[in-house]
This record gives sequence, structure tokens and C-alpha cells, in this order.
Amino acid sequence: MRPLRLLIHTSRHPSAILLLVQLLGMLLYPFIEHEPAGHTAFNVFGILVLSLTIRMVRRTPGETRISVALAVPIVILLALQTFYDLRGTLLPWSSALEALFYFYAAGSLIAYMMEDRRATTDELFAAGATFTLLAWGFTHLYLMVQELHPGTFAAAVNASAPRTWSELNYLSFALLSSTGIGDVIPLTVHARALCSIEMLVGVMYLAAVVARLIGFTTQGKIYRRRPDAPRESWEED
Repeated sequence: MRPLRLLIHTSRHPSAILLLVQLLGMLLYPFIEHEPAGHTAFNVFGILVLSLTIRMVRRTPGETRISVALAVPIVILLALQTFYDLRGTLLPWSSALEALFYFYAAGSLIAYMMEDRRATTDELFAAGATFTLLAWGFTHLYLMVQELHPGTFAAAVNASAPRTWSELNYLSFALLSSTGIGDVIPLTVHARALCSIEMLVGVMYLAAVVARLIGFTTQGKIYRRRPDAPRESWEED
């Protein structure tokens, strides 16, 4: 019964489902992106993430119709790339739209987390999902820039080769978290400008949104554990 209870509990938190699916995708992509059918599987998984993200946006102050309006042309472009081998032509457009879609979803989640002064379980999951959405958004921006200007990024291994989605996603997480680790580096001024913006976004997100949620969580526990109250009345949020 434990797996069933976990499934029911998780289904109440679409942010948690989105976060888990994105993390799963990050682990699976390196195994499929070099396979002949890897691009098709990548696009199918991307459509799954889009649908889960739209479902999540419905619970936020964001407009579902805007996310749907962004998702529809993305699905069309991904289908054209899959069935008509138009990846080189359409990838910059689909990447730009996917970046915009993920940024809008991340903004909707931030508005959802900031609309009250209480940190719920779903909002804590939303904090992780928002971080991954921002990282994926910048990853698609890097893909767009690389496709428009080959040689934008270099790495320690095969420096002149185009960087894969997994490599650029790794760069995105390194910059957004301000860890600064990794061997993928931007070479052009445009790419460095985007990387600088992502570092700023990461610092502001952790300082303004995540720190606020942690503060509300701590306040809730202090409020519910008053020293003058009997132990039986203590509750955790």
C-alpha cells in the first residue's frame, strides 16, 4: 500500500510530479541523445513535460491559455523536426519558444509561491520545480544561440563539437546555482551575456523566493510550538 499512498499523495502536488519528471529526463537524456531515435524520444519527452507544466500552471495565478498558446506551436515544430528532418531549420525557433514557455511557467510558479505568507508542502515542491524550469529555459536559450552561431560554446572534450542538450543543461544548472563548476564555457559575447543574466537570476531567486519560503516555514513551526503551550497542542506545518 505504500507505493499507492505515495502516488495519491504526489498526485495532489503537480509541482512534485513536474519536478520528478524533469529530474528523470535529465538522467535519461544522456543515454538517448546519441542514439538514432534519440531525437524523436527527446521530442516526445519534451511534449510530456509541456503537458505537465500546463497542468501545473492551472494551479497558479498564471493564465493557462497563454501557456497553451505557447505550447501548441512548440508541439508543431517538434513534430515537423521529427517527421520531416527539419531540425537544423526549426531548432532555433522551437528552442526560443520552449525557453519562453518555461520562463512563463516559472514566473507563474513564483507568483503562486509569493501570493500568501504561508509555506505549504506544494509550495516547497514548487520551489524545486521552478528552479528546474528556469534552468531548462536557459538551456534552450543556449541551444538557440549555438544553432544560430556555431562555436558559441567550448568544452574540455571535443572543444570544437556542438554541445549537447545535457552539456548545456549542466552549464545552466552550474550557473543558476552559482556553483561555477563544469568545463563548458561560453566563447562569444552574446553567450556570456546570457550566462551573466542566468547567474543574476539564480542569485535573486535563491535570495528572494527560496529564502522567503524557508522563513515562512520557520515562522510556522515557531508559532505552533509556543513555549507556553502544552506539548499536545504543538503542530508542524
